Amino acid sequence: MGLLSIFKKNTPVLLRLPSGSFTVDREGKILIGTIPSTFPTNVLRDIATQVQTAFREAASAQLPLSMLTINYPSLQITAREMRGGAMIFLTPKAPYSLLSEN
Repeated sequence: MGLLSIFKKNTPVLLRLPSGSFTVDREGKILIGTIPSTFPTNVLRDIATQVQTAFREAASAQLPLSMLTINYPSLQITAREMRGGAMIFLTPKAPYSLLSEN
């Protein structure tokens, strides 16, 4: 059976896109949120990492950036900078999205 597992492909999983918000501190730790607990935490951490990276790079370039909006075809991410941390709002444009589970 171990030989057959070589040919197994990772199939995408259909996840319901979250609607709500969450807050992260300056280290990227999720403090509180209204996102359903069924949504993968690692995806929320990835979003928070990218948002905080954008805020830090803007600060190092001396660009005043306190709010960031990212539009994807099925999801809108709006983030507000909060003393190194961030408040991140997720708004779905479509109810479902395919995310591959690795």
